[in-house]
Amino acid sequence: MYKLLKNLLLLLCVSIVFTSCRKEALDNYYGRPENLGPPIYQTLESKGNFKSLLAVIDKSGYKNTLSAAGYWTLFAPNDAAFQKYFTDNSTSLDKIDAETARKIVTYCLVYNAYQTDHIADFQSTTQPVGWVPNNAYKRRTAYYDSYYTGNGPDGASTTLLSSNRNGILYLLGDNNNKYIPYFYSTYMATRGLTEADYKYFFPNATYSGFNVVDAQVTNRNILAENGVIHEIDRVLLPLPSLEDQITKNAQYSLYKRILDQFMVTYLTSPDLNNRYRVNTGKSNSVYVKLYSNLLAYSPNNENFLKVQDNDGQAEGYTLFAPTNDVLYKYLNDVVLEFFKSTPTQQLTNAQIDALVNTLPPGIIADLLNAHMFQATVWPSKFATTNNFLNEPARFSSTADIVQKQFCSNGVFYGATKVQATNVFSTVYARAYLDPNNYSIMTLLLNQGLRIALTNPGIRYTVFMMPDAALKAAGYNYDATTTTFSYTSNGATVSGNAVRDQLIRILQLSIVPTQNNELNDLSGSGIIETNNGEYIRWNNNTISSGGTVESGTTLNVVGSKDYSNGRVYYLGNNGIITYPVKTLPQQIAVNAATTTSPYYNFYRYLVNSQIYNANTQDLTGLTLGANYTVFIPTNEAIVQAVRDGVLPGNAATGVPNFTPTATLDKDNVARFIYYHFLSGITIAPDGKKSPNGTAQPTLLKNANGDVVNITVINQPNNLRVVDVNGRQATVLPPNNASNFPATSNYLGTRTLFHQINNYLKYIY
Repeated sequence: MYKLLKNLLLLLCVSIVFTSCRKEALDNYYGRPENLGPPIYQTLESKGNFKSLLAVIDKSGYKNTLSAAGYWTLFAPNDAAFQKYFTDNSTSLDKIDAETARKIVTYCLVYNAYQTDHIADFQSTTQPVGWVPNNAYKRRTAYYDSYYTGNGPDGASTTLLSSNRNGILYLLGDNNNKYIPYFYSTYMATRGLTEADYKYFFPNATYSGFNVVDAQVTNRNILAENGVIHEIDRVLLPLPSLEDQITKNAQYSLYKRILDQFMVTYLTSPDLNNRYRVNTGKSNSVYVKLYSNLLAYSPNNENFLKVQDNDGQAEGYTLFAPTNDVLYKYLNDVVLEFFKSTPTQQLTNAQIDALVNTLPPGIIADLLNAHMFQATVWPSKFATTNNFLNEPARFSSTADIVQKQFCSNGVFYGATKVQATNVFSTVYARAYLDPNNYSIMTLLLNQGLRIALTNPGIRYTVFMMPDAALKAAGYNYDATTTTFSYTSNGATVSGNAVRDQLIRILQLSIVPTQNNELNDLSGSGIIETNNGEYIRWNNNTISSGGTVESGTTLNVVGSKDYSNGRVYYLGNNGIITYPVKTLPQQIAVNAATTTSPYYNFYRYLVNSQIYNANTQDLTGLTLGANYTVFIPTNEAIVQAVRDGVLPGNAATGVPNFTPTATLDKDNVARFIYYHFLSGITIAPDGKKSPNGTAQPTLLKNANGDVVNITVINQPNNLRVVDVNGRQATVLPPNNASNFPATSNYLGTRTLFHQINNYLKYIY
C-alpha cells in the first residue's frame, strides 16, 4: 500500500512538471509577444506626435475600432502632416466635420496588417496560394462611397449605387471599397519602374522608396496589438474613381457623354430596395449605375476584375480620355467618314452628335474600349501595355498627355490624341465603318477574319463587296432571324450553306499582299487569295473562276489605302465569284474543237472509266479539295500514243479515245490521274515548291500508295518531273484581256496548266 501511494505521488509530480512545461511552450508560441504594443489608438497616443490624427479618429467614430481587437494597417499622418493640410486648405482641426474625418481615417485604414516584409507582396488565393513576392502596389481600404444622388433611367434625379462588378447587376455584401496605392522599392524594381514613373504623377513629392500616394513613410512597422502603423507625412483623402475623374473634367465631356448614352443602364431589384430601406429608413427605389459588358470595365467599379478576391492588390484599370476637340475631329475624319456627303465635308459638332446616335453598338464599344486598359499603364510602359482590343497605348507620355491622375481603381490620362485603333485604321475599317453599304460584308468578316484583317503587321488587298452587289447576285441577310439567304430563278434557300457560300466569296476577295503585290493592276498576273484559290488581274480588271465561267469582266474603279493595305472598288456592282461547274466541264471550255488546246486530253477523260456522265465529274475527286491539273498539249498526247502510253495508232499517233480493252482503259485512267496534283494548287509564281519537292497525284500504285511527281516552281518557270525523270514545262499563259489562258486557267479550287510534254508513270 505504501509503495502504491509513493508511485502515485511520483506520477502526480511528473504530471505537474510536464503540464507546466507544456503550458510554458504554448505561451511562448501563442502568447502575446513582449514587444507588441497596445492597440493602434493607444499606440498613437503613446507616440505623442499624432494628436491631430487622434482627434480626427474621435470625430470619425473609429476610436473603438482602433482600440479593440482586429487586424489593420494604418497609414497614419503625423501632426506635421496635419499642419500642412490645415495650411494648404485654409482650415483647422475644429473645422473638420465627421464625414471628412471618416474619409481621412478609413481611406488610410487597410484591411489586414502588413509590415514591409509583405507590403509589396500579392496575396494569392489560387495556385500558387500564398504570397507572390513584389507583385502588389495597392490594398483595399475601409472607405467606400455609398448611396448618392444622380440622374437615373429617366434622366430625373434619383438615388444611385455604383456597380461593384463588371457587367453584372450588383453583388450584395460588397461595399465597393476603394483601394489606396503605395510605391515600395522592391515592387518598383521588379516591375522595371523608376522614380520617374512615380514623379510623373506626383511631381512635387519626394520619392523615398516607400510612398503612399504623394506621402512619404517616415516611420515604418510600428507594431500594435491589432495591427501595424506606418507613419506618413501627408494627410490623404480618398482618391476619385475613374468615373469621378472624367465626370469632373469638362474637357472630356464628349467621351463621357458617349459612355453614358450608349453604355450605361440603371437597374434595381427588391433586394436592393429593401437593403436601402433598412440602411436609411427611406422607401424610394435605389438604382445601380451599371456599364455594359461590351466595355472593358465599369469605370465606377472599385474591384479590379475579381477573378480572385485580391486582384485589386496587383492591378488596376487605365483610361485614356481624349479631349473634346480631338475626339470631335477624329469622329469627323475617321469614324463618320462614310456618313458624310463628301470625304472633305467638315461636320458641325451638333451634326456629329446626331450621327453618333446612329452608329452600331459595336463601333461605339470599339471607340471607347480603344482607350480602356485592364491593366495599369505606367508612364514608361505605354508601348508594352495593351488595351482591351490588344493594342499598345499609342501615346507619347510627354507630348500627348495633358492630365494624369492616380485614382482609387486605376490610372487616368487626359490626352490630346485619340487612340488610332486597328479596327478603324486597317482594311477591316472600310466595311466596318460603312454599315449602310457594307453590313453583310462586315457580318461575314466577323465570322473569323476580323482578327487577321485588323493586324497592322500583315498587309492585305481587299476587293469590296457592297450590299447592293450581293443583293443583285441574289444574296441577303435577315437581321430578325439572323440568317443568310440566296434567291435564284424565284427559289430561295437560307441557312449555313448560304453563309458558307458567302464566306467563300469573301475569301476570294481577300488577298494577303505583304509586299504590296496588287498595288499596281495595270499589268497582268495571278495571285493566291485567302482561301487558297486564285484570281487574275490584267489592265485594271479582275477575274476569278466564277467570272471566267460567267463571262463577266470586273473593272477596278477606285481604291483607298489603310495602315495595312489597300481596298479596291469594282464597277457595275460587281463581286468576285467562284465557279460552280465541275472540273471536266471547265476543261471542256478549251476543248470544243480538234484544234482547241485541251481537246485530246479532254476526249480521253470524258470517255474514260473514271468519268461519271450523270454528274459530269471525275471519280476520285474530293469535294472542297484543291487541285492542279497539268494538261499536255495535243501534240504531246499524240506522242504518248506513239510511245504506247495511251491507246491509239502507234505508227501515226492518232488517239483512240474509246478503247475496249481493259488494259487500255486502265492506262487511260492512270494517265489522267497522274496529271492531277491532289490537295494543292500551284501557280508559276515561285512561291510553292520553289526548290523542287515531291507532290502527290491522284494516282495510286498497286499497293495503294500515292504516286508523286516533282514540281520545280520558279517565277514564270513552272516545271514538273515524272518518276522516270522526264520533264515537262508549263507553257506561258495567254494574256489577252478576256483571259482565255491555256495555263493559269481558273477552275473550282483548281488551276489548269498546259504542259509541253506528257507525264509517264510506272505501275
